[in-house]
Amino acid sequence: MAEYERSRTMPAQPEHVFDQAANAAQLDAWLPDALHVDVEDPPAVTVHEDRSGQDMPALLRSAPDQMRLEWGTRGQGVYAGWLQVAGIGSGASEVTVHLSFFDEGHDPGERAACDALDGSLRRLEEQVRLRVDHTAG
Repeated sequence: MAEYERSRTMPAQPEHVFDQAANAAQLDAWLPDALHVDVEDPPAVTVHEDRSGQDMPALLRSAPDQMRLEWGTRGQGVYAGWLQVAGIGSGASEVTVHLSFFDEGHDPGERAACDALDGSLRRLEEQVRLRVDHTAG
């Protein structure tokens, strides 16, 4: 099993960050470019991976009271992950994303996984900034 985790500080209230991360209609805006989520009947979703061309049945659960998202494959147990938002004071938040790969064949390797997580966190921050700036203006 391989596990990867990355964190990023964002200049927004944790509720704003979580709302943006959990917005099912905008998941593709911050997820890795090669992944696309089709929300069917929550918590059931389908994840399309460009690299393999495969669609995988998955679950996506949102726990707003804990500011946490959890996801993973259905049935196969290939991978799982979570995103946690925590307030750190002064209107800022820390977002942590964690991935666990239970199948070596789906593990992209440390560099690729960490690059994907960093990119996702950067895109999420951009989405949060756009939303906060739009709300403020």
